[in-house]
Formats: sequence, structure tokens, C-alpha cells
Amino acid sequence: MSILPQTTATPLGRAQAVTVAHSQPLYVGRVRAGFPSPADDHLDADIDLHAHVVKRPAATFFVRAEGDSMQGEGIHHGDLLVVDRSLEPLPGRVVIVALDGELTVKRLERVGQRFYLAAANSRYRPIPLEGREAHVWGVVTHVVHALPGAAS
Repeated sequence: MSILPQTTATPLGRAQAVTVAHSQPLYVGRVRAGFPSPADDHLDADIDLHAHVVKRPAATFFVRAEGDSMQGEGIHHGDLLVVDRSLEPLPGRVVIVALDGELTVKRLERVGQRFYLAAANSRYRPIPLEGREAHVWGVVTHVVHALPGAAS
């Protein structure tokens, strides 16, 4: 087992308030795995994905995940992570941390009075934060990834 973080984060940029609408259609009803209902085949409203995932633009930035240590949280290599710096990094939350100068994404855990960064892959042990230089950059609020074979 490795104690080094294996899912790193590469900053992509800050979220900006959108002045031009970038909305896509939002369909009424749920997506079923069986036969679709003809009554659900109409539009309800448009949805702006940016407005849905970015609640506080001045405090939000995007990073790209690299590695496999957070697969159990649904974070895969190449995923786009939405990170909010205004949220408190409470134990149990997935956070972006500058650990000894390198950005990583892990779940913040607390055992007694000690804090750890926990991977979501059994191949990696928790990383104790005691005695390490660690600065929380923000809390991950959303993960965007393409399904296999769907990305172009």
C-alpha cells in the first residue's frame, strides 16, 4: 500500500458569473431504463448547467483529477471537479488540499484529535496531516465525467 496521494488535482480556472445564457433543454419526467412514456416527451424548461453547479462564482474554481485513489467516490482520472472555497472543510467532505506543495483530492477524516486525508481506493492508506504542510483550497461539490466510449 502507498501512503502517497495518487489522485492529484490540476487547477483549470475560476468560475465566472455567466452573462450570456448557456442553457440546454430540461425534459419533464425521469429517465427510465424501460419503455418510455409518450407523455414525458416534451420540454419543461431550459437549464443552465453552470448555474446548477456553481452556487458562488467568486469562490468557485475547477480542477482536473489525475489518478485512481478516489474512484470509490466516483472521481476518475480526467474528471472535472467543481470546488467551492467558501464551504467549511468539515470531516467527511471531499477536499482539494495543497499537501507539501502538491494539490491532491481526498476525503478529510478526523480520528480523535488527528486529521487524515483518506483515499476512496483500498490500495492507498490514509495520510496523516500531523507534521505536514497542508492547506485546504476548497470543498469538491460536483464531479463531471464522461461515460466510457461517450467522450469524443
